[in-house]
Amino acid sequence: MAGHGSLAAALQAAAADQGMSLPLSVAPSDPLRHATITSVVPHRHSSYIAAWHHERNWAIWGSSNNRLMICGNTKDIRALPQVIRGWAEGASLDEIRQAATFDLLTGRFEVPDNNPADVIASEWQWLLKDADHADWPQYQVLIQSAHAEPKLRRLYPFTSHWALSFSNTPDYPFPPPFVSIDSPRGSGDYTIREWWNGPALHHVTTAAEAIAIAVGRIPGDLLQTSSENPGQAS
Repeated sequence: MAGHGSLAAALQAAAADQGMSLPLSVAPSDPLRHATITSVVPHRHSSYIAAWHHERNWAIWGSSNNRLMICGNTKDIRALPQVIRGWAEGASLDEIRQAATFDLLTGRFEVPDNNPADVIASEWQWLLKDADHADWPQYQVLIQSAHAEPKLRRLYPFTSHWALSFSNTPDYPFPPPFVSIDSPRGSGDYTIREWWNGPALHHVTTAAEAIAIAVGRIPGDLLQTSSENPGQAS
């Protein structure tokens, strides 16, 4: 990268070896470590490549309507041009995944019109994938159990310090939470609070019990709102 003068130039050289050019820009504040991607798709933004400090590794991030869609690391800079071109030229997420030789997709799907029901469904898909990769069985069961409950699946799921909460809107700042569920690691109980660092309200041994308590705590007006605007069932 130092020989090319910037990360963007090094990536352009790798792309040229593969018969392509890339819409990359130099990051003036740190040209050797950062390069930005310009996409023809207007809702794809905040997209960039970063080089690690102390290891031969590169990371790529790509957001759509302020939600992370692609995120991954590779030790081979030659693996990046195909992914960058796909993201920049509007390829579907499945097409980008097929072009990648490293784990890349967050699990979310793009929602170009940003409608709340599809954003909520997309966030659930990300949370399920994240839990599946977390090496934390109790947390994985909690997320799966929450997603299986229709009254919770209609709400936007989010975590703080790994504690699961819900909102009737995907837009931040979220309204005050009605429940926050902590998963045990190894032995222990699921802990139910009103917010992530609030006082413990209940301790239960199974995710099913925790989800039942969460459903019972959903405010009536929130139940009505979520029934009028159901999320996708997938």
